[in-house]
Amino acid sequence: MPCRRRQFLAGALMMGSGFAWPAPLPQAALLPPLAPRQRRLANGLSVLSLPDSLPGGSSVSVQLWYRVGGKHDPQGRAGFAHLFEHLMFKSTRHMAAEQFDRMTEDVGGSNNAFTTPDVTVFHCQVPANHLEPVLWAEAERMANLNVDQANFDSEREVVKEELRQRVLGEPYGPLFHAIPGLGYQRHPYRRPVVGELAELEAATLDEVRAFHARHYRPDNALLIVSGRFDASRLDAAVDHFFGSIRAPAEPLPRLDISEPARERDTVHRIAALQAPQPAAALIWQGPPLAHGDGAALRVAATLLGLGESGRFNESLVYRRRLAQSTGFELMLNAEAGLIVAHAIATGQARVTAETLAGALQREVQRLAQEPLLAEELAKAKAQLLTQGLQARETAEGRALLLGESLLLRGDAQAAERELAATQGVGVVELQRVLQQWLLKAPRQTVLYESRKAGVMT
Repeated sequence: MPCRRRQFLAGALMMGSGFAWPAPLPQAALLPPLAPRQRRLANGLSVLSLPDSLPGGSSVSVQLWYRVGGKHDPQGRAGFAHLFEHLMFKSTRHMAAEQFDRMTEDVGGSNNAFTTPDVTVFHCQVPANHLEPVLWAEAERMANLNVDQANFDSEREVVKEELRQRVLGEPYGPLFHAIPGLGYQRHPYRRPVVGELAELEAATLDEVRAFHARHYRPDNALLIVSGRFDASRLDAAVDHFFGSIRAPAEPLPRLDISEPARERDTVHRIAALQAPQPAAALIWQGPPLAHGDGAALRVAATLLGLGESGRFNESLVYRRRLAQSTGFELMLNAEAGLIVAHAIATGQARVTAETLAGALQREVQRLAQEPLLAEELAKAKAQLLTQGLQARETAEGRALLLGESLLLRGDAQAAERELAATQGVGVVELQRVLQQWLLKAPRQTVLYESRKAGVMT
């Protein structure tokens, strides 16, 4: 997920010697439901507001979610949505470049943005008394952004350099960069969100302006305000700053592309021109984010890939010493998804990419076919519950949950239900989804090793 300034938050629970994990408590006993107020302006802008009822709160989170992501990039122009993640911080008719940073950071707040295959999100957190200036600034960025040659050239170079340094210049960056293109056959999800150098270089200002006019409009956006605010004053400010923005007469563009089912296993080889050790990735087709199997798959992902005690790390890193790092990711999007396992070899053992691929597959098979201790399952559920609690600790975290639930899952309460559903996953359901989505499904195997011919096959 490309982002303007990356920030990561992770937490894991470790099992101590002789410690028995208790059965998870019902979600209702632990978490108050997120119950936002929803409204829609005449121009189509959707608004969610969630006041903070906790004592002592003094900040507010403002997020603007645009329904435009990597899947909306024009054919042959991968990276346009990501480019606008950067352009939105440049000048507008009434704001200087980077003025949004000054309006948030200089008053003790923060701001950031990220682009996914489905959406682009601009989010900030400021003291509550700075809410109205931030709302004005977001409306200004929506209505009056300067999409001119100077801003375009400047931010295109920033995006290209980000791609060179964070992806192509990293030893294992080309491996992970290739996964969407190998995992998807037809869906636009196969194009990398961060972009491609040649396609960004070939883009013209007219193409960029047309992309902006198609997608960055009130009827294609969701405004979320969470934290300390007065509801009536918020409504008045939103109506004042956003209500006068006209939605274009042209209808919103629609994507109607389905991803076909894989029919056979495939092996891909990628030349690792600068990686010190081989690596491997296994790719399976996954369900959409809102699919009913998502809760059980998240429990499986936790058991296999979360933390130092995940099964991949315990087996490949610590016990067999085949890998220096491993991972298991659910890359689930609104319309389709991928499930990815990967491992990078350690220098302490002479192993091939094929060895890593086989070891990953065997751990998946063990979880899907062998008995599972109740304590291990309870631990995974506790880890997921802890993550859910951490995500709800701040106004910004609660707003992010609401945005994902509404725009990617179709229901503002979807995150609440999935968290509850993970606590009810049993061994039978867990092993069923692993059998269905991984063991009985075609697999893409990616072998990443140093080779004389740098050609993918």
